[in-house]
Amino acid sequence: MKRTPVFILVFCLSALILSGTSSFSRDIKERMKDRLPLIVELKNKGIVGEDNLGFLQFIGETREQENVVKEENNDRVKVYEAIAKQQGTAADIVGKRRAIQIAERAGAGEWLQDEKGAWYQKK
Repeated sequence: MKRTPVFILVFCLSALILSGTSSFSRDIKERMKDRLPLIVELKNKGIVGEDNLGFLQFIGETREQENVVKEENNDRVKVYEAIAKQQGTAADIVGKRRAIQIAERAGAGEWLQDEKGAWYQKK
């Protein structure tokens, strides 16, 4: 399951590099890098999964590290917006494309949301 979090970080860092080297971009890269171990832990515990829009979502009632999930999703919005601006498209389209990539690269046991909104664990 370690492939997915690393890939997410690489994707986000690449997107930010493409969108410029401002302190804004560096701040997002650092925040996402710092949060990565907690996100991996939450995924491994089955507390969060990746939804079909490219964001983290809670799977059940447990809201462990809710602030981390919220901050990660806020930064993903910024990354998707930067990529959308660069590509001349909408941020929601970037997020949906990203969700497909995440699902393809997810490890066994990770929670994912299909295009219809149903949650499943990757086998």
